Amino acid sequence: MSAPLHTITIIGKNDSRRVKLKMVELWGTAPQSKTIIPQRFQNHHRVCDRLIITFTVEIASFYDYNAVMKFLDKAKIHIKAGDGGNGAASFRREKYIEFGGPNGGDGGRGGDVVFRAVPNVNTLIDYRYKTNFVAQRGQNGMGRMRTGFSGETLVLPVPTGTVILSENEEIEYADLNTDGMEYRAARGGNGGWGNLHFKSPTNRAPRQANDGLPGEERTVVLRLKLIADIGLVGFPNAGKSTLLAAVTSARPKIANYPFTTLNPQLGVMYAHNREFVMVDLPGLIAGAHTGVGLGDRFLGHAERTRLILHVIDGTEPDWAARYSAIRNEMDSYGGGLLGKPEMIVINKIDAISDDDLSDRMAAFKKSFGRRKKPEIITISAAGRIGIDALIGAIEKHFTQGESK
Repeated sequence: MSAPLHTITIIGKNDSRRVKLKMVELWGTAPQSKTIIPQRFQNHHRVCDRLIITFTVEIASFYDYNAVMKFLDKAKIHIKAGDGGNGAASFRREKYIEFGGPNGGDGGRGGDVVFRAVPNVNTLIDYRYKTNFVAQRGQNGMGRMRTGFSGETLVLPVPTGTVILSENEEIEYADLNTDGMEYRAARGGNGGWGNLHFKSPTNRAPRQANDGLPGEERTVVLRLKLIADIGLVGFPNAGKSTLLAAVTSARPKIANYPFTTLNPQLGVMYAHNREFVMVDLPGLIAGAHTGVGLGDRFLGHAERTRLILHVIDGTEPDWAARYSAIRNEMDSYGGGLLGKPEMIVINKIDAISDDDLSDRMAAFKKSFGRRKKPEIITISAAGRIGIDALIGAIEKHFTQGESK
């Protein structure tokens, strides 16, 4: 995919530092060095002895454009429902009718703002650059007792699994976890009364009419929690992305350095005509709940999973320490993750000897003591060793769970 072009206006000297500062203002993050390529000057003029230059720049390697710019699981937007239309103050005026009386119509109702969960979408990127949404205003009332039309409802599509929170993220308004589910976040204002409503035996020619009521407005936070059956957690370079590629048709980025996966990746695993959605979460490290590494905010996508696969690198000498570190991060995050069913997957068994494998497995099982041990499966995702056994164990787990 070619890099996008954006138009930037710089006031003053044309240098890369000013361009980068402007990009930080626009996109909220700083680009890497040597990414600004001026294409051509489009316009320049002087205002108050200051040169104003407008030119087009190409973001050649603005981090990973496909990953950073397309996936977004949190957005803050401001919504406002439509205001109600004003009532009309008019009178019936016809030939031979001396006292026609009032006939002003009512104003139309303002449009609502509704969030609707839609399938086949897994990002909130549409709400990154446009953050203000206003529904249509109701039409004013008219003479001849004509009521103004109501404003159209503004429907904002969001991915299924989106949670709508208050601005301070302390109140949960709605959890749109089903396709087609809707939530009315702001109600449109009522239309004002026309002067027809104010006539009485003592006031036969009222000249007052009500203004429409303003529509509700609020700032909300959209938080996406992907809906998946299986969640992959573990340290960086444990082989989660390789496992996802081995059991699904997904093709995540795979490399031999930490934090290759920067955003959750989805894939569909098939087992005997059954489908299971699997999500690969970015790697966790000790202290992630305090912001170390990529932090633990991606664990929110594991809250909706029905099974957690804890992937451990078999080449590490101490499996128990790695397992405990990730469990501690899950406990610090909360969200009921520790109470979810779990399987432990020991990966990269083809990179260690059989003696080391048996010794480390014995030490790992011993570390549980008298606690109930999760099911432990050994595989090699890269060598496709034990993949069929893993898929069978996952299918068996869900089959047993559905039969209870």
